[in-house]
Amino acid sequence: MESQERGWLGNMLGWGRRRQLSTSEMLYGNAVAIAREPSFFRDHGVADTVDGRFDALALVVALVMRRLKSCGDEGAELSQQLFDSMFSDMDLSLREMGAGDIGVSKRVRIMAEAFMGRLDAYVSAIDDGDREALAAAIGRNLLRDEGTASPELVDFVLALESRLSALEDDVLLAGELG
Repeated sequence: MESQERGWLGNMLGWGRRRQLSTSEMLYGNAVAIAREPSFFRDHGVADTVDGRFDALALVVALVMRRLKSCGDEGAELSQQLFDSMFSDMDLSLREMGAGDIGVSKRVRIMAEAFMGRLDAYVSAIDDGDREALAAAIGRNLLRDEGTASPELVDFVLALESRLSALEDDVLLAGELG
């Protein structure tokens, strides 16, 4: 029995290593790195809390998914994989924080619904070129109604969007964010 458990665990750990090397995992890891840029928290009033970090990550992933939309079928598929990677990580993180099985699935579903609302608000505002709508979405979501998004924060988000838009498709589809 012990050797079976070791074999199962070894297979599971090997699967995890392979999965981390997938394009969507690389893309997700790069999105996490951007979302952890100190300027979000230090310069723009985003709370350095679990919720604030989720909101920063949701913003970055929404911008990446928006950009992937312009990469045809391969981009659409990678966008879905990125979403799946993000919420697999959310599931794992909640479990590591001690949430029970029943509570985790409910929380992840709520987080996914919240993310989809943020995705729609950010993408619509950017696609429409509506700075006021973007500032309102940022204030509502990234700042959790704790303040109005400053022009500097809106500029920061738009600069990030421009940086992603400038990426060559093949670079983005390889999991790189610049």
